[in-house]
Amino acid sequence: MAEVAYFGIRHHGPGSARRLLQGLDRLQPEQVLIEGPSDLTGLMAALVHPLARPPLALLAYAEDDPARASFWPFETYSPEYQAIRWAVSHGARLQFIDLPTTVTLAREAEADGPALRRDPIADLAQAAGHADPESWWNDLFEVSGDGTDVFAAVASAMAALREGQPVTGNDIPREAQMRLAIAEAATGEGPVAVVCGAWHVPALQARHPKAADREMLKGLPRVKARATWVPWTTRRLSRHSGYGAGVPAPGWYKHLWDQGAGQGAQVHWVTRIGVALREAGHLVSTASLIEVQRLAVSLAALRDRPAPGFEELREASVACLMGGTPELWSLIEAELLLGNDVGTIPPDLPLAPLLDDLERQQRSTRLKPEALPRELLIDLRSDAGTARSQLLHRLAALGVNWGRITDAGRSRGTFREKWVLAWEPELAVALVDNLVWGPTIEAAASALLVDVMGKAATLADLAGAVERALTADLPKAAQAGIALLDTLAARTDDAAALLAALPALVDTLRYGTARDIDRAPLAALAERVTVQSAVALPYAGRNLDAATAAGLSQAVSAAHRAVLLAEFPDPVHEAWLAALANLSAAPQTARQLAGCATRLLYEAAQISPKDVADRIGLALSLGTPVAEAAAYFEGFFAGASQRLIHDAALRAAVDGWMQGLDEEDFVAALPLFRRVFSELARTERQMLMQAALSGPRSAEVTPDEDHPEWESHLAILTRILTGGGYP
Repeated sequence: MAEVAYFGIRHHGPGSARRLLQGLDRLQPEQVLIEGPSDLTGLMAALVHPLARPPLALLAYAEDDPARASFWPFETYSPEYQAIRWAVSHGARLQFIDLPTTVTLAREAEADGPALRRDPIADLAQAAGHADPESWWNDLFEVSGDGTDVFAAVASAMAALREGQPVTGNDIPREAQMRLAIAEAATGEGPVAVVCGAWHVPALQARHPKAADREMLKGLPRVKARATWVPWTTRRLSRHSGYGAGVPAPGWYKHLWDQGAGQGAQVHWVTRIGVALREAGHLVSTASLIEVQRLAVSLAALRDRPAPGFEELREASVACLMGGTPELWSLIEAELLLGNDVGTIPPDLPLAPLLDDLERQQRSTRLKPEALPRELLIDLRSDAGTARSQLLHRLAALGVNWGRITDAGRSRGTFREKWVLAWEPELAVALVDNLVWGPTIEAAASALLVDVMGKAATLADLAGAVERALTADLPKAAQAGIALLDTLAARTDDAAALLAALPALVDTLRYGTARDIDRAPLAALAERVTVQSAVALPYAGRNLDAATAAGLSQAVSAAHRAVLLAEFPDPVHEAWLAALANLSAAPQTARQLAGCATRLLYEAAQISPKDVADRIGLALSLGTPVAEAAAYFEGFFAGASQRLIHDAALRAAVDGWMQGLDEEDFVAALPLFRRVFSELARTERQMLMQAALSGPRSAEVTPDEDHPEWESHLAILTRILTGGGYP
């Protein structure tokens, strides 16, 4: 029988990887067996391909249900990755020995939920008197010195833990599979190295009858599966995956692998902190960086740690470089601890189903992924343009923002879209993440939007999701969303919620003119929401505070534009105008909202210029409290200040109100004037000033006697209106 050596490692541990390489050099095994899906052994060689660059992940998915998938990530410092490289360079036989993916994917489908067990590392740390298992393991493996004897110590500790913690769930068949593979390999003559998670070592070393292990594996469910390598990112290494392991600080572990665990590594890390802060615009002296390293060493000594970890270096940096303010650390934390690396896979590997679908559609639509931004004008009247638009919108629904529509291309009801495209490598990883939703881009986008719709908290959110479904030509998702909208709208009497949904509903209706979309159900729903809004609005506008009134005024303005664009039947349109008339006239209506409603009625030719001048004159009369008058002024003229240039009656009403303000109230109202008049272009402000100065003034006003402050008021307004700003 061949000698079998067991190396119980921590997945993605640089210290484990370094000690493992020392152990392999000493053992010189002829076979290297690694915990991993046994049917994917043939994919190992791709890791050492000249064009492969970690982080990468093995992806396995069920043929009939690609949403059922598992990932096994590898980084440069992963012990499994280093074991594969060592075996290839030394000509050793390589083999994965865990359950095949055909079994693990089938068992995932049958399981009610993930099997839970206590973290053995946490148990060991607690037994050693450490509250933080991460720091304990780092001290033991990742930042301490060299040596392979620790593998035996960890195996003994794990054996003690397993005695009091029965093994259940997937571990039983997995360990049976691995024992059988080890037993077969041991029939050879040369040494055998087994690389696996430390938890499994005692079970793999124990003697078990082969017949019992074979019986354990009989009858396990299986599915047809496919597998490939996919690009991964350092940030996603922090997630638990096929190994059930995650890395809390991938950037730090990569640093430990590249630099080692000595004082030089600490100094290099402190230097990186200084560079990151300087790039963020902060001054960092060399003397302060030296103090960071000294303080980190002292903190480690106080905590009885062999060397500073990233926690001590972080705390020392906050103290010495950031004045004790941890908020500054948050500016550089993600870059340092997580990193931004994206792996690359060899070009001849099979792609994941979504990536394969993307590549196929890129060819059919003739959209080449390019890193530099470029503009793309799409004509939706052509089949080619429609296909391009569908692909980009579906990718956007999946959070894969290959392109964005520019402001010039946002108009609905047109047959053109203007995009700016820029491809980033991480978008491929983001697309792979969406495998849980379906095997094709269309299926995944549709399923994801249905899920988003089911979780939508407001009508506006739901209407926005329906709009995305329709623009991406996902009819199943759109129909599901319209049904949810209908149900939710029927249960809603909140005017603000109804109003917020109207613009998205109408945008979707108008966009339907450029798509082959059945608009009847959505049109009926939009009409009903409009009528419900009209019924609820007069009561919702009463006795509001300033902030609520401002928000509702914006919602009413946006909804009004939508109602005009929708071209609803006359009864619906009339119901909406009646609601505005009620808001305008009711004394209980918040003043800003009343001013807004009056303006909208005026623009819709529902009240005459004389009537609107009378209403504004009354609202801005001297008997009205200044705060109420200012709110009405803002509600009416926000978005409509150009009318003051050409409407003498409106201008006279505002002129009279301003002249009646005392100095304190006038100064208090200056920010309001600034907001309203800032909507005017410079030439429009000059035109308004000329109209105000050339028009008739009140006969009762004598600037030098009755209103000595008039000249200063005039000077201030002149500067505002001519673009000079405040004095």
